[in-house]
Amino acid sequence: MKKPKVINRYCPFCKKHYEHKIVQSKKKAASSLTYGSKHRARKRGRARGTGNLGRYSKPAVTKFKMTGKKATKKLDLRFECKNCKKSHVQKAGIRTKRLELI
Repeated sequence: MKKPKVINRYCPFCKKHYEHKIVQSKKKAASSLTYGSKHRARKRGRARGTGNLGRYSKPAVTKFKMTGKKATKKLDLRFECKNCKKSHVQKAGIRTKRLELI
């Protein structure tokens, strides 16, 4: 997919339409200190007390084969306003194999 490097968009900070620079951001490693990570660990029985916890008493299965995997990932585009230099994220991700900024 080809997209221009500069696009005219609405800036939520300036509350007007201005030119925005498109930047594709890379995914960072997930943090182990987030609420969801701690919650999952607790549910698996790692951070819980003793006792029969059913399916959470066993350690998590780390080796499994994903079936029905999608061929593309959703892009994470950031738009930087040329007026106020603040950036905001796109609302919905576009599914594409490769992005080319022209």
